[in-house]
Amino acid sequence: MEHKIQILLACLVSQVLLVAVAEDVECVPGFQEKNYELEYQSGFRKEESILKVNFDDCHGNENVNFEVSHPAFIVDEDGSVVPSRDVTDSGSTLFIHGRTAFADDMAEIKIHGAPERRLTLKEILGLGESPAFMRTKRSLLAPPMFVPENQRAPFPKNVGKVSLKTNIVISSEMPDSALFKLTGKGADQEPKGIFYINKKTGEVLVSRSLDRERIAFYHMQVETTDLSGKTLEGPVDVEVAIIDQNDNRPIFKGGPHVGEILEGSPTGTTVMRMTAYDADDPNTDNAVLRYNIVKQTPDKPSPNMFYIDPEKGDIVTVVSPALLDRESMPSHKYELEIVAKDMAGSDVGLTGTATATITITDKNDHAPEFTKPLFQATVNEGVTGVIVNLTVEDKDDPTTGGWRAVYSIINGNPGQSFEMNTNAQNNQGMLTVVKPLDYEISAFHTLLIKVENEDPLVPDVAYGPSSTATVQVTVMDVNEGPIFYPDPMRVTRHENIPIGSGVATLNATDPDSLQHQTIKFAMLKDPAGWLSVHPVKGTVNTTAILDRESTYVKDNTYTAIFMATDNGSPPATGTGTLVITLEDGNDHAPSLYPSVARVCEDSKDLSVVLLGGRDEDISPNADPFKFELGKQAGLEKTWKITKVNNTHAQVSLLHNLKRANYNLPIIVTDSGMPPLSNSTEIKVQVCTCKKNKMDCSAADSLHMSLAMLICFSFITLLCL
Repeated sequence: MEHKIQILLACLVSQVLLVAVAEDVECVPGFQEKNYELEYQSGFRKEESILKVNFDDCHGNENVNFEVSHPAFIVDEDGSVVPSRDVTDSGSTLFIHGRTAFADDMAEIKIHGAPERRLTLKEILGLGESPAFMRTKRSLLAPPMFVPENQRAPFPKNVGKVSLKTNIVISSEMPDSALFKLTGKGADQEPKGIFYINKKTGEVLVSRSLDRERIAFYHMQVETTDLSGKTLEGPVDVEVAIIDQNDNRPIFKGGPHVGEILEGSPTGTTVMRMTAYDADDPNTDNAVLRYNIVKQTPDKPSPNMFYIDPEKGDIVTVVSPALLDRESMPSHKYELEIVAKDMAGSDVGLTGTATATITITDKNDHAPEFTKPLFQATVNEGVTGVIVNLTVEDKDDPTTGGWRAVYSIINGNPGQSFEMNTNAQNNQGMLTVVKPLDYEISAFHTLLIKVENEDPLVPDVAYGPSSTATVQVTVMDVNEGPIFYPDPMRVTRHENIPIGSGVATLNATDPDSLQHQTIKFAMLKDPAGWLSVHPVKGTVNTTAILDRESTYVKDNTYTAIFMATDNGSPPATGTGTLVITLEDGNDHAPSLYPSVARVCEDSKDLSVVLLGGRDEDISPNADPFKFELGKQAGLEKTWKITKVNNTHAQVSLLHNLKRANYNLPIIVTDSGMPPLSNSTEIKVQVCTCKKNKMDCSAADSLHMSLAMLICFSFITLLCL
């Protein structure tokens, strides 16, 4: 039993060794076994595999194309050789041609005991089902080629060789006069002349040093031609890969490279990522980078406050949150000198350097505190403005809401006479009087002020007693001017009252109640000069007739301003306004408009003019107006006046008049008590009208009054 186990172990070890050896052998493109043998037994049945071939192009076998010398056989994707029909004429030899972009090879199958196969006329002429074997005598094999970059002279240097492989079919060998020809970018296309081929041997050569970072691959084609240039074989692809050398240093692109970390952040917090770029081949160690921090400035409170992930380039904190205290650190900015090295950080690697700037940002972990618990201020009564500036200290960043202060009055301001504002320049609190203070009411005020930040404090920090302060305000007594009450004083008086009539009695008091002062009155502004004031009593009397229709009266009101002065030292003054509403009296007779009218002598419409009345007085001393003809006898036989409304009347003729000018007296009376009347002569022009044109020139030469017209009419009647 033990003997069998030993044999089994030996077999397993041998298999492992064979696999290891196989893995170490370099892959050779093409058929891994080129010669196969099998026995012929009365033919081959349709779709039954006769054997399996092993083809490997060392690049994954993509798009493999197989061709068999006998048209009745095909090769499946797994390499199985299968007849597409029953075959008895296989012959003693089959050739299999396998081709990909990376390999081109032949395999041979010997069939023992098979009768010799006769070729059809189609196959002899190259018209069979497998043209690759019937027409092609030879095939080109161009294995992948590699050239190291940055080679030194002398040049040219051999890169590889294109081989011409015989298919061993029914035809004879290719003539020796065949020539190799290389085309494509790098050969006969730009960049021209880098590669060329030995026309006879197929050797591919490079003519100068190459740079992989400029062109990493060259894709060309090779073919064989006869002496006349006619293609015999190909073209097939020739791939030349440039082998990378470590000739590029890592580079940190962009910049500046900046990051931020909040003070008190936990150990291991990621700050930022540094990324360098290497132009060398990313599939080699030439472009595999490793990062390292070589210098930290400043080096306090620890020379190793940060760590960089050697592979990813992530910078993280390595100090405790307590050391990452912005207020106790020597600087709020740290500069790290970062080195990136290729060759995976080995000693022979090339390096690139950059600076990472890290800012320690602030959090609101310090409450503002007043510099002293008590502030004092003095202010004159009756004034407004800033009376004292309160100073505070805050260790947080002055550019953040964790430093900016917000002040509030939490006690001692029931009348809302004070306000707190923040000076944006220095963060001081400005205590402002917004409503004038009165010494006689209160000479002292005590305020309790609180200061906070715009941003909330962090959870483990609170506002303490130092965040409040007391302000004592002393109000200074000032000689204040007398105050009129009421102001303005409003009274109503009738216009046209007699000169010397009383209008009002001014009332002014001195707010300095603790002082015994006298007050004198004086006129400050009397636009029409209608008033006077008694200097001691303050009585206001008229010195002229009050006229409601005066230009100094606006909306029936007249305004005057008076001044009161005390006997303090220095004297103080105050002003008051008297507004007099004037009641209207019927002191203006009404007037008529228009004063001239025209009418055609032969007009069928006997309407002459629409008259309007107006009065400078107001109701009830104005309209409705009464309109009537003058008192001259006989007017009513020629003219008629008809009231239209309260302010207008229509004048009409009772019959046509000859062309002339007539003066028509009209009386208009207002509704006042007693009423006032006005007699106005309206000039009526009787004109000649032709073709819509009115000619009043002849009428202008005739000047007949209504009295003359009446007399003339009366004489005519007597003659009759």
